[in-house]
Amino acid sequence: MRSMDWAEASRFLLAGTRTAKVATVNSDGRPHVAPVWFTVDGRELVFSTSSRSVKARNLSHDPRVAVTVDDETPPFAFVSISGHAAQVTRPADFLSWTTRIATRYVGEQRGPEMGRLYTEMDDLLVRVHIDSLTARADVIG
Repeated sequence: MRSMDWAEASRFLLAGTRTAKVATVNSDGRPHVAPVWFTVDGRELVFSTSSRSVKARNLSHDPRVAVTVDDETPPFAFVSISGHAAQVTRPADFLSWTTRIATRYVGEQRGPEMGRLYTEMDDLLVRVHIDSLTARADVIG
């Protein structure tokens, strides 16, 4: 496998509708992993969630996070992130973010509707600051 630089890794992260698998630490030290819809903003991964979710509760007591996004079809590739998360309760641009994320997964026509739905279900915008990144792509030839 070959390494990807940040520009290639960010294009990979934003391609298609791959979900991010977000790993957090429970208060008793056990890991918890959940898939999330996401986008990238600069060098941060961004998703929304409910403050009642396990991942949000975990991030409240320990902001450390690991994230993996992979492509399971040849040529195989993945991005693995270690970082720390900041949670913001209903920022002024929350609808804009939930719509941007939803549109990626459901398309332009349904994106605004899903974005509004996510502002009703979720109340947190989570920004994962990337401390380290490993990005690899298979070389098939």
